[in-house]
Amino acid sequence: MIDKTSEDIRAVISQIHDGATVMTSGFGVAGKPFELIDALVEHGAKDLTIVSNNAGNAEYGLAALLKAGQIRKIICSYPRQADSYVFDELYRANKIELELVPQGTLVCRIEAAAMGLGAVFTPTGYGTLLAEGKETREIDGKHYVLEYPIKADFALVRAYQGDRWGNLTYRKAGRNFGPIMAAAAKCTIAQVQEVVALGDLNPEHIVTPGIFVQHVVETGVPHYDF
Repeated sequence: MIDKTSEDIRAVISQIHDGATVMTSGFGVAGKPFELIDALVEHGAKDLTIVSNNAGNAEYGLAALLKAGQIRKIICSYPRQADSYVFDELYRANKIELELVPQGTLVCRIEAAAMGLGAVFTPTGYGTLLAEGKETREIDGKHYVLEYPIKADFALVRAYQGDRWGNLTYRKAGRNFGPIMAAAAKCTIAQVQEVVALGDLNPEHIVTPGIFVQHVVETGVPHYDF
């Protein structure tokens, strides 16, 4: 019997090793897997490369992981905002590496990994500092920049409901990066508000099929439920 659910969040997170590349879903705080990130802070894996839309808020979530000194590099599109002071301090002190990627390009690069593509050409960034050192090409009269897929060892995603097969549904804006990150990682760990019985999820509402998910942890309503 296939059963990907687990009640031990610490045991599931303990798979994440030093030096791993970890994707975390979320647009700002919406859809951010806070409980999984908290468990990762407690686990203590270090020298991590984090792929995320932003670089953390205040001192919770990714900011807590940053403050603990566990992140070596962050790949994101929106590193600075009003409460991103933990990242700001580390970056100004040259204690963290940043790869800045335009948001649409970030999505395309993650999707390229999910679809098994070798690379993608995008017009975004052409003629700017973001294109320095990268291959460019003119296609049908328009200029493009070659961008490579972003793959991950692990994806930490937050969904709304899941079943024992790993099928996931999302709630409103919480969906954001979760589906593509789940498909682009070797191992996807999903926190869900509720695990439901097999067959209770409407097949038309399943956004992430269980084939992309290795672990499901029921965490209830998130501690940081914005």
